[in-house]
Amino acid sequence: MNMFPVKQNIMMKQNLLHKDTPNKFRFSPENLKKIETILKKYPENKKASGVIPLLDITQRQNGNWLSVDAMNAVAEILEMPYIRVYEVATFYSMFNLKPVGKHFIQLCRTTPCWLRKSDELRNLVKTKLGIGKGETTADGQFTYTEVECLGACVNAPVVQINDDYYEDVNPEILSGILDDLVLGKKPDIGTQVNRKNSAPRDNI
Repeated sequence: MNMFPVKQNIMMKQNLLHKDTPNKFRFSPENLKKIETILKKYPENKKASGVIPLLDITQRQNGNWLSVDAMNAVAEILEMPYIRVYEVATFYSMFNLKPVGKHFIQLCRTTPCWLRKSDELRNLVKTKLGIGKGETTADGQFTYTEVECLGACVNAPVVQINDDYYEDVNPEILSGILDDLVLGKKPDIGTQVNRKNSAPRDNI
């Protein structure tokens, strides 16, 4: 299949389909069972509605990114045109169209996080890891990108790493989180300061 630029959501996604794709993507038996369960939720003639959960399963199996061949596998199961699957994958920022590091860092850049000095977090990543937006460290440990609104504005600034949210983050805290990840430790998720969930906190 020829590689070509596809329709992009300019605000959310500026990727092209990645050229280095596996020869053949095959779902694991475990994921085929998950897919079977998901598709039971939809009428037979509406199973294309399951494209987002199937893409999520596919991305997780494929090392946290979607190759063309992996997206084609989703299209074949759902009996929908390949291009329709590509359109969904290129629209949503949660789908990666090229390989990413083991730890995928997403920094929120929307107004509340910016006002709470998300620029300092960007600078910390650049200084500590030596990477900028869309770049991956040479050892494949970290990929960094910037996104719009992670939906935890009251606890800004917010960083998402893989599936986990880290809230009320400052450069010192983020540096410690990155150190823990390198060492194989599991940092505490959620708010990083002395507050309960999203309750108000003095002197924040």
